[in-house]
Amino acid sequence: MSLTLPHVRTRLTDLAEQAGVSTATVSRVLNGKHGVSAQTRQAVLAALDMLGYERPEKLRTRSAGLVGLVVPELSNPVFPAFAQVIETMLSQRGYTPLLCTQSPGGTTEDQYVEMLLEHEVAGIVFVSGLHADTSASPERYHRLRSRGLPIVLVNGFSDGVDAPSVSNDDLASMELAFRHLVSLGHKRIGLAIGPDRFVPAQRKVEGFTRNLERHFGEVDPTSHVVTTLFTVEGGQAAAGELIDSGHTAIICGSDLMALGAVRAARQRGLAVPDDLSIVGYDDSPLIAYTDPPLTTVRQPVQAMGHAAVSALVSEINGVQAPRAELLFHPELIVRSSTGAAPASPEPLAPAGLSASTATITT
Repeated sequence: MSLTLPHVRTRLTDLAEQAGVSTATVSRVLNGKHGVSAQTRQAVLAALDMLGYERPEKLRTRSAGLVGLVVPELSNPVFPAFAQVIETMLSQRGYTPLLCTQSPGGTTEDQYVEMLLEHEVAGIVFVSGLHADTSASPERYHRLRSRGLPIVLVNGFSDGVDAPSVSNDDLASMELAFRHLVSLGHKRIGLAIGPDRFVPAQRKVEGFTRNLERHFGEVDPTSHVVTTLFTVEGGQAAAGELIDSGHTAIICGSDLMALGAVRAARQRGLAVPDDLSIVGYDDSPLIAYTDPPLTTVRQPVQAMGHAAVSALVSEINGVQAPRAELLFHPELIVRSSTGAAPASPEPLAPAGLSASTATITT
């Protein structure tokens, strides 16, 4: 009797449960047999990796090449979400992703690029990088393209850079959020946004301004927009100003800012959404489980990641991808942080009279 048999059965059962297939299917994949779809085969291989099992020698494929993935700091949950999607899709195409994450005071984007060039990467995907910063020179990307290196830019169109660009439609995002709040009766709607040198922030302000004029006839958004940082603290500071200036609803430039706005409301003894409605942006993981669960504009991270990888692989294979910016439509996810606008307080009446019967005599 083999002592390893129970372990083999346990492994097959664990893998089958993780991949959502039968043990017979797992066995066919591990033995390299035909009759299994590519999607099922990938699910079993992913289960192997997730459960910490080493892939059989026959299932180890030679890497088609290294690909750099440069993302901002991982404190904002939407960036790990992008990284996970893009890394998974690159791996499915046979490429080995090299993840480069930035943090304040740490390795810069340019330093990462130098390292990636030393590793002779086949291409680089930039997510919300310096290409999104209008104060940064695009020359760094021109240099990469002059070397023939394929690159793709995600969320931050840089005009004149010879590269595919994939973005969420920020104008549509603001329209979805604004229209939702107007439908709830809000007439004092503010925008808490990050630094205005970034393309996504500029576009959100533009979309907010358009809707402010369309719904309320106001052409100057100055008193309704507060610019800080795309952080919890930034959202708290911006929301504090907007609350103090009489706004009953706030659209935020990120989910982290929205959490800061909730904190600012509670510091002032206000309830969300009874006294203040808040809309986030991204639909980051776990946002559905906050208190209250956050109404937010969801970026189509999966579709955007797929488009970015497809464009990069095409470029690597010598087929030029479209240079026009690909804009992906967002989705409004309504949860519990938005509600009907609070009723205006009734005017005070003289003692003994109701507000409806009070009169002024001369």
